[in-house]
Amino acid sequence: MPVRQLPETIVNRIAAGEVVERPASVVKELVENAIDAGASRIDIFSDGGGRRKIVIADDGSGMTAADLALAVDRHATSKLDDEDLLQIRTLGFRGEALPSIGAVARLSITTRHATEPHAWSLRVEGGDKTPIAPAALTQGTRVEVADLFFATPARLKFLKTDRTEAEAIREVVRRLAMARPDVAFTLAGEERAPVTWAAALPGAPGQLIRLGDILGADFRANAIEVRAEREGVIVEGFAAAPSLTKANALGQYLFVNGRPVRDKLILGAVRAAYSDYLPRDRHPVVALFVTLDAREVDANVHPAKTEVRFRNSGLVRALIVHALKEGLAREGRRTAANSAGSVISTFRPASMPPANWDWRSSPSYPVGGSAAPSFAERAQAAFDVGAPSADIRPTEVTPDLLDRPLGAARTQIHETYIVSQTRDGLIVIDQHAAHERIVYERLKASLDANGVQRQILLIPDIVEMDEATVERLVARAEELAKFGLVIESFGPGAVAVRETPSLLGKTDAAGLLRDLAEHMAEWDEALPLERRLMHVAATMACHGSVRAGRVLKPEEMNALLREMEATPNSGQCNHGRPTYVELTLADIEKLFGRR
Repeated sequence: MPVRQLPETIVNRIAAGEVVERPASVVKELVENAIDAGASRIDIFSDGGGRRKIVIADDGSGMTAADLALAVDRHATSKLDDEDLLQIRTLGFRGEALPSIGAVARLSITTRHATEPHAWSLRVEGGDKTPIAPAALTQGTRVEVADLFFATPARLKFLKTDRTEAEAIREVVRRLAMARPDVAFTLAGEERAPVTWAAALPGAPGQLIRLGDILGADFRANAIEVRAEREGVIVEGFAAAPSLTKANALGQYLFVNGRPVRDKLILGAVRAAYSDYLPRDRHPVVALFVTLDAREVDANVHPAKTEVRFRNSGLVRALIVHALKEGLAREGRRTAANSAGSVISTFRPASMPPANWDWRSSPSYPVGGSAAPSFAERAQAAFDVGAPSADIRPTEVTPDLLDRPLGAARTQIHETYIVSQTRDGLIVIDQHAAHERIVYERLKASLDANGVQRQILLIPDIVEMDEATVERLVARAEELAKFGLVIESFGPGAVAVRETPSLLGKTDAAGLLRDLAEHMAEWDEALPLERRLMHVAATMACHGSVRAGRVLKPEEMNALLREMEATPNSGQCNHGRPTYVELTLADIEKLFGRR
C-alpha cells in the first residue's frame, strides 16, 4: 500500500483520540479555556453522562469574529504569544481541543468580545464548519457539545455507564475548582441538584474554604496549613492530620502552577512525608500547590496535560517532604479521635428521649423502692469499664499538673488505658501506643546523633527460623546494626542475636526478628535506605514499648504523660492509631444533656 496524505477530517479524528478520551476530557478542555479567558463564573451542564449534551458558559473575555473563525482550526491558539513552549503560563496552549471536539461531535460556540457590537456563533459537525453568524449573548462564551462521538460510533462502546461518566465529569470540575478558588463554579444536570462553589477570598483562608466545600467538613476540621519556599519554588496548601486517611491515593490533589496533575514524583514525596504516621495500607488526604518559574517545569509531555516534568525534581521533592513534615510536627498532637465530635458521637446513646419526656411515667420507674431490671440501658454498657487497675485519687495533685496539656494521671483501667484530668476535662491515653511513639522518636534521635547505644548479651539468643528468612535477615545485618541489633548466622536455620538496643531494655529477640523478617519480605529493593531504616525503627519501637496489661505506678503514669508532651508527633503511634482521646467538660455536659 503506497504512502498517502490523510484527509483533514481523518487527521482531526485521530487527534481527537488523544485529546477527547471521554466526556470528562471535553469538560476539562472547555473549562480550562474559560479559566484562561479570565472568567470569574463558569457554569457546567451535562446530560447522559456527557454523551448527549455538555454546555459550558462563562463570563470571560470572549472572542472576536475573526478569532472565532480561526479557533476551530487545528493548532490555532491565542495563548502562545512568542512561540516559546518553555514559557507556558496558561492551562491550554496546543490549539487542539476545539477542532478535536468538532471532529467527533456537534459543536456550537457563541461568544461576544467587549469590542464587538453583538455576539457571534459558529457550528462544527463531524469536522464540517459552518460560516459564522450573528447571535445573542451579553458577555463571555457559551460552548455546547451534543451527540459526542456520533462521527466515530465505535468509540461509544468504550464509554462506561452514564453515572460513571457523570462522576468523572464531577471529579474534573472539582479539581479545577480547587485550583481556582477565586472563580465561582456551578455544576448541574444528570438529574441532580445543582452544586455551586462560590468564589472565595484570596489567600490561605479562602483556599481552605473552597477545599472544605469540596472535600468535606472532616478535611476542613483536620486541615494543617503547610508552606515552604526555596530557590524560587513555593509549596503551599493543606494536609489532613494523620488520622484522617483513605484506603487509596485518590484523596491527594496536586497542582503545579495552577494545573491539576497526577505526578509520581509528588505522590512519592507525600508518601515519604507521612511514612512516620500512617500504616502501610492507608493514604493521606492533601491538597498541595507547587508554584515555580514556567521555565523550570515542562507541561508539554502529555496530550491531556495531566503530567509535568521538573527541571530540578530533587528540589521539588525535598521541599514537599520538608513542608509536610514541618506542618505535621507542628500539629503533632492532633488526632481525628480528638476532633469533629467523634468522641461524643461514639459515646452518645443511639436514641435519646423526647425533650418533654417525664421519667416518672416510664415503665422502668422504681416500684416499691426497687428499680426494674430494664432501667440499665444497653447504651450505658460502654461505661462499664470494671474496677481501676491503679487508683491514685488520694494522691495530692499539684495545680501545675492540671495545667499541662495532658494533665495529671488519675487512674489506670484494664491495665491498658491511663485516665488523666486536665483543668477543663479528661483524657484517656493508650499506654502502649503512646510509649511506642516515644521509643520510636528516641531511636531516630539516637541514630541522627551518634548512633543507637547497644547492650551486649551475656549469652547470645539463638532464634530458629527457616533458611530463606535467615538469609533475608543476614543480608540486612549492616542496616540492623545501625539500630544496635547485631546478629549473625548460626547455621542454616538459625540466627544468633549478640547485641540489642539499650533503649528497648529486656526484649523478646525472637518476636522482634520474626516481625522484622516479615516486613523485609515486603520491601522493594528500590526502597531508599532511610525508609528501610525507619521501618526497622518502627518495629523495634513496637517491641520496646510498655505493653498493654502492665500495671503502672502513679509516678510512671505521670512520667509517661510528660514524655508525651515533649515528644514530637505524639498524637498517634507509628501505625497511625491515635494515642489518646480527649473529652472537655463541655463534651461531657453534652453527653449528659446539660447543654
